[in-house]
Parts: sequence; structure tokens; C-alpha cells
Amino acid sequence: MIIRSSDYAISAVREDQYPKNDLPEIALAGRSNVGKSSLINSFLNRKNLARTSAQPGKTQTLNFYIVNKDFYLVDVPGYGYAKVSKSQRAKFGEMIQDYLETRENLRGLIILVDSRHEPTKDDIAMYNYAQYLNLPILVVCTKIDKVKKNQVNKVLANLKKALDLSYDNVTVLTYSSVKKLHVQELGNWIEQRLQ
Repeated sequence: MIIRSSDYAISAVREDQYPKNDLPEIALAGRSNVGKSSLINSFLNRKNLARTSAQPGKTQTLNFYIVNKDFYLVDVPGYGYAKVSKSQRAKFGEMIQDYLETRENLRGLIILVDSRHEPTKDDIAMYNYAQYLNLPILVVCTKIDKVKKNQVNKVLANLKKALDLSYDNVTVLTYSSVKKLHVQELGNWIEQRLQ
């Protein structure tokens, strides 16, 4: 996939605020601080399109980025961040649920998991939920550059232990925003979902 253009389009918290055109959408989900903004920026070859923050839990809306005027990447609020109040977390959950369950333009879900840690209960819940919705899923192990080369197989083994990856609709990818590792493969997966 060649990225010709990319721009922030809109932020939304409910359906009537979503983009009105019928372009396909790919959503990105993951716990706070997993590297969603870094992945978006590295994939789109932009420095600060998606704002990265040292403070987790900053994304509190669905953020739509339009790519090549062809499709949207949709950054959903990070889950599992303890400093967000229970009621706020419930609101995020409803917002994400409404979007994932009702959005006809949604073509696939990218679930980001930090490769330095085993998948969390929240990661497993999001994965099982995506399976329940029967969405095409790309599981991306982020920050793989911070894992020793001889530990990469262990990362994938831990992932297999935590998530049932045997479904036809699942692809797994290791990724580094710093080293731009597997950016092309990410683009290929998205391209296939858009056809």
C-alpha cells in the first residue's frame, strides 16, 4: 500500500458524529500505552498525526484519520487504564461497543498487544469480543524492537497460549514503529480488507 495522503478527519463519541460518507474503516484497539499512536504515525509516515502521550489514557474519543481519501483508520480509546474512573471506563466501553457493533463501514479490527508482556485480561476480552462480532482480526505485537531476538518465539507462544489463533479470520504480525518493521505487511492486510 502506498500512502499518498493522510489527515485527521474527525473525533466522535456517538454515531451521529461519525463521518457521513461511505468509505470503509479499519479500527485499532489496544490497552492504553500499547503504541497505537506510534503505529498510526509510522504506518502513515507522519511524525505527529496521531498524538503520542507519555500519559496513558489520553485518547477519549473515536479518532478518524482519512487515508488516501479511500478509507479511515479509526483509533478507539485505550482500555485497561487504572487512573480513569469506573464510570469513565464504562462510557468508553459503551462508545467502543456501539461503534464496533453498529458500524457497517467497518472492514476489520487491528488489536495491538505489547510484545513485552503477556496478553492482559482486557486484551483477551477484546479478542473474544471481536471473534463474537465475526470481524477480520489482525493481532499486532507492538514494540518488538524492545524484545531480544531470541525471545520473539516466546512472545508468539505466549500469544497462542492466551488467544485461540486458529480461526480463519485471524492474522498475527510483529511490529516496530521505531524500526518500521512489518509496515508493508500491515498495509497489505488493510488493503485486502478494503477490496
